[in-house]
Amino acid sequence: MLAAASRQGLNLTSQIRRSARSAYGLQPLSGILKFSSTRAKAKAISHSGCNMASSHIVEDKPDTFADVKQNSAIAAANSNAASHKRVNAWQQPGPAAFDFRSDVMTTPTASMLDAITNTTLLDDVFLEDPTTNELESYVASLAGHEAGLLVMSGTMGNQVALRSHLVQPPHSVLCDIRGHIHNYEAGGVSCLSSAMLISVTPSNGHHLTLEDVQKHCIISDDVHACPTRVISLENTLDGMVMPLSEIRRISQFARSHGIRLHLDGARIWEAVAADAGSLPDFTREFDSVSMCFSKGLGAPIGSIIVGSKPFIAHARRIRKMLGGGTRQAGVISAAARVAVDENFGHGPNGEGGKLRASHARARNVAALWTAKGGKLANPTETNMVWLDLANEGCSADEFAELASTEGLKARGGRLVVHYQITEEAVERLGRVMDAVLQRKTRHGQNGA
Repeated sequence: MLAAASRQGLNLTSQIRRSARSAYGLQPLSGILKFSSTRAKAKAISHSGCNMASSHIVEDKPDTFADVKQNSAIAAANSNAASHKRVNAWQQPGPAAFDFRSDVMTTPTASMLDAITNTTLLDDVFLEDPTTNELESYVASLAGHEAGLLVMSGTMGNQVALRSHLVQPPHSVLCDIRGHIHNYEAGGVSCLSSAMLISVTPSNGHHLTLEDVQKHCIISDDVHACPTRVISLENTLDGMVMPLSEIRRISQFARSHGIRLHLDGARIWEAVAADAGSLPDFTREFDSVSMCFSKGLGAPIGSIIVGSKPFIAHARRIRKMLGGGTRQAGVISAAARVAVDENFGHGPNGEGGKLRASHARARNVAALWTAKGGKLANPTETNMVWLDLANEGCSADEFAELASTEGLKARGGRLVVHYQITEEAVERLGRVMDAVLQRKTRHGQNGA
């Protein structure tokens, strides 16, 4: 009986494994289950006591969670442009070399891989990993703060920091209406911190001013009000630098009213590379700062929060609550440290880094466009070039399609010239610009 039961159990286990593989598109059951993608919605396993249903054939549906910032037409164009998709990304230039969509497309380098293979493999939750501890300490010191905390993403960095500041509702967070915490973090401030967001449009079209903040900040004991407890600024934002002078004015106002100041500094490295101030110049005005390793710096993953020791100790608890505690974090921290040293530089002013060269290339791209007769939607202050496509009668979809014919990836008029963009990519982009402007001429939209 035991042998028979054992065989029956093995047969059931084997059947479950085959069905599970099929359900996830790994190895379809011959002639029984076929799914159109690895994210099939079909569930091949159903349980009724110990019995196993033979199969359930469910038509797969398209993924409804596609990034709304990249619609289907742009996605299709970029897919057509991906002629280099089989390139080993560790060999530079990798797939980011012709990708203008974002600096998140930067890929890790061979030196990062080498650091990963030689890193420590101890536990960060237990505070035992020396590579992670050293990274946190080094970047905090570089930014003029006492302590740092490794997190998995810029979103996690912002949300952990804001949740650590916000103790008890009712409370509100004031931010730029264009900012990431308002637009691109899935409503995290409202969900995780029970806070109201006050999103403010900068009156100068460039950056928030003290006058913008004073006009919208809620400082009131009225029971009807939701008092502002945190002002969250972003620098850089849309590739533009918020001036130090304005940050200091807002900082002085915030401190005079007991309001905490947070910086979404995912791209603060770019402000330093633009020679607008040193890293500590920008960051020490804030109670907390989130900085990203995986955008312009090119690490595969990771961000960091810096602040005071008591703040970071509390933030570590919030990180754990949100599932951000990492065990062998050295594989993340090692690559992040290389990204900081090689691409930002070795000091608070970004000495010896690669970002300044990408800014120069961005200025060349902007000059190329304007020399051909195009207009810019925003000034080129760091590594982003904003083409005014609307003025040329060209949609984002059409631009992405034109770019794809040159083997480039784009997402409309925002071009991010990260440090892995090559000169060949810029030459191809010039031909795309010509096509945009010639298209306008053919359609009779100029000279009127």
